Amino acid sequence: MARILRGMGRALWEGFVIAHRALVANKTRAALTTLGIIIGVVTVTLMMMIIQGLNQSFQNQISFLGAKTVYVQRWPWVWDDEWWKYINRPRITMDNYEDLRQRSRLAEEMSPMAWTGRSVTRRGKSYDRVSVLGTTPEHARVGSTLPEYGRYISDQDNHAARRVAAIGTAIRDELFGPLDPIGRELRIGANPYKVVGILEKQGNFFGESRDNTIIIPIETLFNDFGRTNRDLMIAVRAAEGVTVADLTDELRGIMRTSRSLKPSEEDDFAINQQDALSNLYNTLTGGVYAAGLIIGGIALLVGGIGIMNIMLVSVTERTWEIGMRKAIGARTAHILWQFLVEAMMICVIGGTVGILLAFLGGQALKQALPAVMPAWLALSAVLFSAGVGLVFGIFPAAKAAKMDPIQALRAR
Repeated sequence: MARILRGMGRALWEGFVIAHRALVANKTRAALTTLGIIIGVVTVTLMMMIIQGLNQSFQNQISFLGAKTVYVQRWPWVWDDEWWKYINRPRITMDNYEDLRQRSRLAEEMSPMAWTGRSVTRRGKSYDRVSVLGTTPEHARVGSTLPEYGRYISDQDNHAARRVAAIGTAIRDELFGPLDPIGRELRIGANPYKVVGILEKQGNFFGESRDNTIIIPIETLFNDFGRTNRDLMIAVRAAEGVTVADLTDELRGIMRTSRSLKPSEEDDFAINQQDALSNLYNTLTGGVYAAGLIIGGIALLVGGIGIMNIMLVSVTERTWEIGMRKAIGARTAHILWQFLVEAMMICVIGGTVGILLAFLGGQALKQALPAVMPAWLALSAVLFSAGVGLVFGIFPAAKAAKMDPIQALRAR
């Protein structure tokens, strides 16, 4: 058995050495043949890098919504052309929030949210288009919005409607510069607020900065900016072991009771979750990604056909060599392996060069598009290239292996 294995190993190594010598002897032809594979690998890999980067960027941007958090609000995040149906819905109110808070058994945390857009000023400096969020202390856990330093708003702040604020890093940098904002005042609209905390850096959400946000107690927002006709959103986090689907069903039942809806009436509210945006993203981008991969696949197919053509030429040119090898004892499997290895070596070299060029291209594209190359993608590209060489090298290799040695020796 050991002798058989040693013989097989020796034969495989000899096939590799002969294939390597053939490529070295025909450098120009090998390089031109490799070019088709390089173009195909660069195209497919760059497309996959951009897809991976966009997917990662999208998931990072919506991660703050929370995989186990749902949002009860007036509008769905994804809607059809019947916008008039949603705009005529009754607003979400604090009474709805109290009903949910008192009756829900599957929620771990819950917080109401109300917004207003204001300009913020301090000592002649101004920051426009600030998103002011009124909420409760539970929002720190529901929305994962924690202070970088200082503190968050408290229950006492909310009950007393104190003018305290936790501000985003963009507002800190713009209005306070190198100064520590904690304990200092700024004005939201015409009202003075004391800064009690600096929020962690949040990044962007669909191109809009989330670091220009100020969080204040919701009762303070009602007192300073009005309660009437103000629409709320209620964020609800599922308890440990509770699925989002079960929580959604429970909240829907409570909201229908709170709104006094009859069984025949449809919901006049929406319960949104992160998956809705993910599904919309996948729907919008799936066709584009598929088209890009098809184009890259065609490039690889063309490269594979080029390899097959060159290998057929190589077999014709080396007919006498094949006959001589067979005459001195080479078996059909040895000849087959020799030409398969040659085709796969061309493709692996092309795949490796293509991966390097794709990586450099991805670095250049990062200014405009996110591009990520995980290790599995690089390895898959090289293995796929070898597979292309195997598939398109079978026919030329089989043709070489089936040659009659006597007829082959006469070809010289």
